[in-house]
Amino acid sequence: MTTTETGANALSSPDVTDIVTDHDRGIHGYHDQKQEHLKRLRRIEGQIRGLQRMVDEDVYCIDILTQVSASTKALQSFALQLLEEHLRHCVADAAVKGGDEIDAKVKEATQAIARMLRT
Repeated sequence: MTTTETGANALSSPDVTDIVTDHDRGIHGYHDQKQEHLKRLRRIEGQIRGLQRMVDEDVYCIDILTQVSASTKALQSFALQLLEEHLRHCVADAAVKGGDEIDAKVKEATQAIARMLRT
């Protein structure tokens, strides 16, 4: 193999440590949907305030529980969307880099899923 062949091969396959991802720049998976997420969280916050109002106004227990269920479902739905974005962005970025970073991100995601399943 000649020196020029070695140089050409080095250019075609960059060192994994040289790869800079969005995650390295502090851009999280939810970045593109940030405003959408904030709007959704404000809606959920309104549901919670509604629960407080219902208790304050002595609303029937089952009606309050129905609203608790709706609020819980909204939070779970938000959590699932955030988890999907994390997998598509943060875990995928770690997969590009490989090594210990992917193992750490997979473990982190698995633990988050386990916490979600406990609720």
